Amino acid sequence: MLAIDTNLVVRYLTDDDPRQSAKARALIDGENIFVATTVFLETEWVLRSLYGHSSAQISVAFGAFAGLPNVTLEDPPLVAAAISWMGEGLDFADALHLGAAAAQACDAFVTFDRGLMKTGEGLSGMSVREP
Repeated sequence: MLAIDTNLVVRYLTDDDPRQSAKARALIDGENIFVATTVFLETEWVLRSLYGHSSAQISVAFGAFAGLPNVTLEDPPLVAAAISWMGEGLDFADALHLGAAAAQACDAFVTFDRGLMKTGEGLSGMSVREP
């Protein structure tokens, strides 16, 4: 199994550099691949910030990529929840933070982010509140 970096996922999803994208596609389609949660976090930032992709576009791309038969995720339930919650309007990074906290059976997720409080409360099943 090979662990891959963000730049391979970006090349695979965007096909923006013919030479590198072909290499990324051959590797990812031809080998057993491990993707760390931090790679998804960074990939989301790159796709949103540098490529201008919407949350909906990223959600679809991540779902398809995570569903590839030879791709193993570090934490599949966390990434799946974050992808789903992103579709509900939550920032991907916030969704990962909230999902990790919920998985650890914490009493609450505490933030100053009012949008996260409003949206995250109903999604995760745990209290999302300010200090």
